[in-house]
Order: sequence, then structure tokens, then C-alpha cells
Amino acid sequence: MTRRLDIERIQGRISKLFDQYGIPSAAVGVLHDGKITDFTVGIKDLTTREPAKPDTIYQCGSMTKTWTALAFMQLVDEGKVDLDEPVQAYLPGFKVADPEVSATVTPRQLLNHTNGIEEEFDDPGEGDDVYERMIDNITDARQVHPLGHTHGYSAALGYAILARIMEVIDGKRWDDIMQDRLFDPMGLTSTYTWRPSGTQEQLATGHIIRSLEEGPLVSPIRYLPRSYGPGGNLGSTAREVLMMAHVFLAGGKTLQGTQILSAKTIREMMESRVPLPDPYMFGPEWALGLIACDWYGHTVYAHDGSTIGFNSRLRILPDYNLAIVMLSNGAPRDSFYRNVFNEILVDLGAVTIPDLPKPNTTIKLDFPRYEGIYGRPGVRYEIEAIRGKLYLTFVRDPFQAQVLNKPERTQYELLPISDTHFIMPPNEPLEDTQTVAIYDFKNGGARYLHTNCRVNPRIQG
Repeated sequence: MTRRLDIERIQGRISKLFDQYGIPSAAVGVLHDGKITDFTVGIKDLTTREPAKPDTIYQCGSMTKTWTALAFMQLVDEGKVDLDEPVQAYLPGFKVADPEVSATVTPRQLLNHTNGIEEEFDDPGEGDDVYERMIDNITDARQVHPLGHTHGYSAALGYAILARIMEVIDGKRWDDIMQDRLFDPMGLTSTYTWRPSGTQEQLATGHIIRSLEEGPLVSPIRYLPRSYGPGGNLGSTAREVLMMAHVFLAGGKTLQGTQILSAKTIREMMESRVPLPDPYMFGPEWALGLIACDWYGHTVYAHDGSTIGFNSRLRILPDYNLAIVMLSNGAPRDSFYRNVFNEILVDLGAVTIPDLPKPNTTIKLDFPRYEGIYGRPGVRYEIEAIRGKLYLTFVRDPFQAQVLNKPERTQYELLPISDTHFIMPPNEPLEDTQTVAIYDFKNGGARYLHTNCRVNPRIQG
């Protein structure tokens, strides 16, 4: 007997969670056995009090990367790009600070975030040549880590390079390529890549939540810079995100049955993976435009995203012919997503989201191996032992601290799961438990700290 969703119960559950989390609205969609069910809860703009509707458009943030990867892999399907050829084969002038990286980095290493190139691209402007200018601006970009040495998420640069390859091959702007290669063949009418002009009435407004007492505030930053386009600027509805997810469940076919990518290439996207240094928060491996999670022996594919005011979650469960998406116009909260998705998963008789591991109280840490300062431009983590316990102090960018009304320095205790992995409990109500990896020991000390998919090399100590 086919399991069915109890939509009214789930909507009621989400409404109660809004009181706990302060989120203005959420759009939820479920694709199960080829059928989409979508619904919304809450209001899309606290100023107008207008309710969110199924056609309300939310910013998807880094989930954009899955879309960009799909379009890029069409070039692979067509024999126009080889994933393991150097980027310079397609962009002859490509250059970063390290000559070996300049000559050998490949599209695969951009897709799976193992290229290690620092995000030092200055301000490339907002023009149609933005991705060409980004590449012109990275000739002095250093390596965060050696090419292919570890995983380190690239928020904007890696996928901007992929977009520029696409522009050179197709002779069009990345925005137009996405329309021609994906949106039109999929029949999408409410998905955009760059500051939509014709669908303003459909757009949700982003909100930040600095405290539950204050409640949500309209985000002071309406859009990310255009440089984030291929990696973070797409907007869509829950239904149209699921129409994209259907391509993965159906071996490259759209919901209407059009083959836009070969089944072989879809398998390549899902099965070509690299390990994540922190396997607990998101998943143990990163594929090509997707995270590969392990939910009690079932492989689940995922990508999340956030902008300053929006959050997105996508989970694709091939073993159940199922995909779930949630888009919200409030602060990102992992526990909110877990609550909502588990309600849906239980209704459908599917595997639920695993809990984070518990700390191992028997582990005795050699503190000097971990102590030091780790970071990258705008981010700093200070690890130190205090009275027999290990602590992480997160040093925020001053602008971020001001926008979020947070202190520039916040200290957290690190509880060991193993000698390289740690649970980091929250220290205020709007935070969730995080995980941290401190690893790659050399000469007695760790070389990298990995959290929230970002890698941070040791810079001092």
C-alpha cells in the first residue's frame, strides 16, 4: 500500500516550529514516485504580511551549484569538456599563484571542491563579463591547501571558473546558458539566475533573526554580489527545485520525459566522490555538485544553501524514489530542517536523518597537537586548552558581527568524538550543535580545521 503524506499535520507542525525558531515562512515540496506535492506555511514578507504561496520564489544560495553542475555536465555529455583535462585546455589564460596548479587543476577538482584555490578575486563588478573578470583577478590567488590534498568548500570562485568555461564553449552568458540548457527544457517559469525583473510579486523577502525576543528583521542585503551567481544566486520555487531533482532520480530525464543528460553522466555525478574531513554534519563524501550522505546504509544526495536572509535544503533518496526540498526566508537552522524532514520521512516510511554522534568521554587529548590559530581571509578560529578542556573561539568578521548583532569573539567547548573529530555544542538559543575536524598532523600539530564544509589551514601556533 502506498504511504501518503498527512499535509495538514505537517503544516501544523511547521507552524508550531515557527514559534520556536522565529522563521517567517517555508515552502516544502515532496517528489515521490514521480508526483510532486508542495505547500507553504507562513508569510513571505513581515512588512506586508502577505502569505507565502506555492509559487513564491526563494533564494536558494549554494544549492545553485547543483544546477550549475548539471549544465556543465551536459558539455561533458556532448564531448566538449573532459573532467580530467586541465582548465587551461579551455581557458588558455587561466593562472593562479602556483604555476603547477595553474597548469593542472581540472574541472573535476572544481566540481568537488578539492582545488584549494583561495577566494581572492577582489571586486569583479556586476557586469555581464563578471566571470571573465574574476579569472583575470586571481592570478595571485594562493593555495589554501595543495591541489587535491583535502576538501575545502569554495563558495563562489570554483563554480565561477566552471561558468566561464561554459561561456567560452557556448558563446553565451552563464545566465543565458542556464535558461537554454536547463530552465526551458525542464519547463521552468519561476527560476532565475540574476535579480529577476518580471516576477517581483512572487518573491519572498529575506529575513535575519538575531534573537527570538527581537524576532525576524528584513535582511539589509537583498542579493549576493553577481560574482556568486553560479555558486549561489539562483532563486526558485519548491516545485521547480524538485523538477531539477527529478533529473537525478530518473537517469537524466525531466519530469516531462525529455532526456537532458545521459544516465551514464548522472551516475558520474553521483558516484565520483571525495571524502569529507568532517563526515558528520553533512555527509562523508562530496560528489560532482552534490553531497553524498549515509543514512543508516542508504545513500542520500544533498545540497544546502543560504544567503543573508534565506535558507534551502534538498535531499534526494534514490532508494525510495523520493526527493524533499524546503526553502525558507529566515535564518538557517539545522534542527528546523531535521524536524520538518523527519515528519515527512516517517509519513512515507523512509529512512530518517541520523543524529550526530555522541562525545566519547574516554578519549584523552594531547592538547598541543590542536592548539593554534586556523583561518582564511575574514575567518579566524583560535584553539586553546583551558583547565583541561579544549575550546574553539570563533572570531567574526566585524561587518557580519554588526549585521547579526553578535560579538566578534564567541567561545565554544569542543567535545571529542575521536582524536580528529569534535562535537561543538551551541552556547545560545539560535544556534545548533556543530561538528569540527582538526586533522592532518605534521611535526606534532594539526595542519587544518574543517567545519561547515570549509577548510582552514593553521596560520599560527
